[in-house]
Amino acid sequence: MANDIETVLTRAEELYRDLSFGSVQSWKEKTGGMAVGYLPIYVPCELFHAQGVLPVGIMGGGDGLEIIRGDAYYQSYICHIPRSTIELGLNGNLDCLDGMIFPAICDVIRNLSGMWKLQFPEKLSRYFDVPQNFDAEVGGRFYRRELEELSSDLAQRGARAYDAEALRSSIAVYNENRKLVREAYRLRRESPWKVRTAELYLVLRAGLVLPVEEFTAMLRDYLDAVSNDDTRRPMDQARVVLAGSFCEQPPLGLIKTLERSGCYIVDDDLVQIYRWLRNDIPLEGDPLENLVRAFLDDSIESPTRYVGDGVKGQDLVQRVEQSRAEGVLFCAPSFCDPALLDQPMATRAADEAGVPWTAFKYAENTGQFQVIREQAGTFADSIKLWSDA
Repeated sequence: MANDIETVLTRAEELYRDLSFGSVQSWKEKTGGMAVGYLPIYVPCELFHAQGVLPVGIMGGGDGLEIIRGDAYYQSYICHIPRSTIELGLNGNLDCLDGMIFPAICDVIRNLSGMWKLQFPEKLSRYFDVPQNFDAEVGGRFYRRELEELSSDLAQRGARAYDAEALRSSIAVYNENRKLVREAYRLRRESPWKVRTAELYLVLRAGLVLPVEEFTAMLRDYLDAVSNDDTRRPMDQARVVLAGSFCEQPPLGLIKTLERSGCYIVDDDLVQIYRWLRNDIPLEGDPLENLVRAFLDDSIESPTRYVGDGVKGQDLVQRVEQSRAEGVLFCAPSFCDPALLDQPMATRAADEAGVPWTAFKYAENTGQFQVIREQAGTFADSIKLWSDA
C-alpha cells in the first residue's frame, strides 16, 4: 500500500509545484475548452463545469516563485498572494487561462481584479461578489443575478450556453467529490496517523488544476490506499485545529513542520473551496436556485462571510468539539485583514470554552520554520503535560 500512496502523492506534488500549469494546457489541447482561473475561497465550479469550462484554482506562487515585478504593484504591508498572482500573470505562467474570477475576499483582491483588467484586457476578468444578506428575497435575488451574469460572460467568451440539465448533472458530479472530501476529513479526525495533513493538502491542491472527475479518482485512490495501510501507527501527539489559513495558503513545509512538532491536525481551514458548502446540493427543482440556496443556507463560517445569527468564534468551538481537538493553532497569513480581524473574536470564544490556543503568522513563501516548530512543539507538550482536555 505504501507504493500506492507514493504513486498518488508523487503525481499530486508534481501538479502542486507546476507553476506553468501544464496539465491545464494539456486539457485545453485535448478538449478545445476554456479554462478560467479563480482565487481562493468560493466560486460556483458547478456552473463552469456545466458550460464546458475548466475551473482552475490559483493559490499564488508559493515558495517556488521569485517575485520581481509583483512587488511593484502592492505596498509592503499587503499580504503576499496578490504579489505572486500578478507575477504569474506578468511572466506568462497563466497564459493558458482564458480569464480570471476574483471572489469577494477583501479589498486587496478587489483591487487585483482591477489590475487584471488593465494588464490583460483581452481576457475575461470578473470580480465575483456574493451576498452578505441571506434573506432569499434580498441576498438570494442578488446572488442569482451574479450567477446569471457570470454564465452570460462565459458564454460570450466561447463557453457553452447555460443549460439547466447540464448544471444538474454537474452538481451531481461535484456532490460525489464533496462526499469524498468529507470522507477524507472524517477519516483524518478518527485516524490522523493514517491521513497525514501534508498528504491530504497535496491531494487537495492538485485537485485545483484537474477536471473534477480526475480529482475524484485521485482522492479515491488515496483514501483506498491509506485505509488499507496497516503500517501507520498512532503516536502520542496533540490533536489540534488549524485555523486562519482560508485564503493565502501556507507552504507545504510549514504543514510538515507542524506535524513533526507533535501535532495531529484534525481539522483545518485549508483549500476551503471543497468544503464551502457543508452538504450536497439537491438535484430536484431549479438547479440554479439550488446553487443559490446552498450558498445562503449551507455555507461554512468564514472571515469573508457575515455571521448574522450567532457569535463569531462559536463555529470554531464546535469544530474543536466535533474533532475532539485539544487545542487550536491560529495560523494566519501576515497582513491578512479578514483573518486577523476575526482572530480576537475567535480567541475569546476559545478562552470562554476553555480551549488552549497559540498563534503565529506566515507568508506563502516562508522558508524558515524553526521558530514556528518550537512554538507549536511547546504548545503540544503543554497540552499533553498540563491540559485537562
